[in-house]
Amino acid sequence: MAHSAVEDINDEERAKLDDVERDGAALEALIEDLASASRRRRQFAARVMALLSAEEPELLAPHIDALIDALYRPEAQTRWEVLDALTRLVPTHAKEVGAAFEGAEAALFDELSSTLRFSAFNFLATWGASERGRSKKVWPILDEAIQCYHGDLEYRDMLACLMTFAEGKIAGEVADELAGRLQFDAQNGKGASIKARSAEIYDHLVKRFKLKDPKKRTRVVPKDDDEDEEEE
Repeated sequence: MAHSAVEDINDEERAKLDDVERDGAALEALIEDLASASRRRRQFAARVMALLSAEEPELLAPHIDALIDALYRPEAQTRWEVLDALTRLVPTHAKEVGAAFEGAEAALFDELSSTLRFSAFNFLATWGASERGRSKKVWPILDEAIQCYHGDLEYRDMLACLMTFAEGKIAGEVADELAGRLQFDAQNGKGASIKARSAEIYDHLVKRFKLKDPKKRTRVVPKDDDEDEEEE
């Protein structure tokens, strides 16, 4: 399930990638294709954006708004390629890509594409790991996804994203609830890989945050968006 933007790049994609890396006008034209009426052009443009983000992510920084807008295209591939590109922009542009939150949340619960769900989970975990306030915003959604996809194949790859999240700048209460959520698998998981990875994350959280008795998240009524706070 986990995938890399540079896997299986074909000649057409390589040629276009080289073109947009050399020519700003070519990049602008490709960005416009994200809103094309042609599904194929949208998918191709998004694919090249993902490839570009793996090599020259800063070239995409002026186009974050267009990338976020592309999260509302109907086809799954355009959305997962764009989410992968936005994920690679988190280290340097976390505040700006935060506007992708709603689109990523919708993609996370897409019923048809496991690849799209994984890319959304990866984006949200990576963004949430960048700052304590963000971790509190994404955690209820990540927690819901853990419960929804626990038995699915992509869950094993989601655990790798959760390790990134656990190692990031997350709030103590989030760490406590994440540890509580993973405790059963860490101690009694049936699948060897799931048990081992869950135990790795659980042990890391307990040691890092000095947790005594981790508890699962208690469901609460969500706050309005304008009440959310970020720590800069």
